[in-house]
Amino acid sequence: MALQPAESAHGVESIPVVLNGRTLEANRRIPLNIDWVDQVRVNTSAVERRAATHVTRRTVKKDNQAAWLLRAIACMDLTTLSGDDTPDRVRRLCAKARNPLQRHIVEGLGIQDLHLHVGAVCVYHAFVETAVKALEGSGIPVAAVSAGFPHGLSPLAERVDEIHRSVEAGASEIDIVITRAHVFNGDWQALYDEIAAFKEACGPHAHLKTILGTGDLMTLRNVARASWVAMMAGADFIKTSTGKESVNATLPVSLVMVRCLRDYAERTGMAVGFKPAGGIRTAKQSLDWLSLMKEELGRPWLEPSLFRFGASGMLGDIERQLEHYLTGRYSATYRHPIA
Repeated sequence: MALQPAESAHGVESIPVVLNGRTLEANRRIPLNIDWVDQVRVNTSAVERRAATHVTRRTVKKDNQAAWLLRAIACMDLTTLSGDDTPDRVRRLCAKARNPLQRHIVEGLGIQDLHLHVGAVCVYHAFVETAVKALEGSGIPVAAVSAGFPHGLSPLAERVDEIHRSVEAGASEIDIVITRAHVFNGDWQALYDEIAAFKEACGPHAHLKTILGTGDLMTLRNVARASWVAMMAGADFIKTSTGKESVNATLPVSLVMVRCLRDYAERTGMAVGFKPAGGIRTAKQSLDWLSLMKEELGRPWLEPSLFRFGASGMLGDIERQLEHYLTGRYSATYRHPIA
């Protein structure tokens, strides 16, 4: 059965980013407004209740579920950030990024003409050139984790230099991590200046994805405040986690961040993307986050230009679920390798 392109894949013409009837622009740096930061309030118990009911109120089945899972693939940053990464592993990952589904699944779904691929491949700086070469001609961007990833504690000049080098090597997206101490100290000017310097280092073409390290920030109010500062400093995306913290992406944290995106868009007329990362491993979880974006921000935030998953193992489970959709049988996980 062929799935409708508008519901399932890359290759669809981009749609205007509209929120509440207002067409939004791409984000750009604006002066730090401390009043906006100080005014942030978060009702933690209400957020937790809303997140808990979210997973019980929405479900999609059969054709709709298959289409949503294809959308999850299109919005995925396929990632390898292991200490034992090698050029061969990165090349295998890039091959999977080009063809995320096995041929018989693509043919069974009737989506050959969609040319489905992932949103980006995310690697350490050392493997940017390898990934760029492996993805040549595919249109898939390379994202580099930079700026002292994952802790962000190296000197600022070194972190900025690493961003320059990643961009020169061909990365078109840069995932940086903030200095969490700026948040704990309430030093919002220092946090703003740091992110603004990272954005400047990206140059005119590379996008900046700002990792807040939400598992380290202690409170949802800290998460919201850091989100506002990052957006004012010019971040193109705000991202939950490095994937290395003890607690990574959660629905309560994500709900707080996406509502910051919505409020920021309403105040400024500018759109910022969102990337949950770390701990999202199953097809079912991808549906939870996609439906959250749809409900809170609307259809434009289901495009790779404004939403990404930071994930690796999740693709294997999605492929397995799509094969079950076609055959009615679950295959062994080893039949769906990633890299």
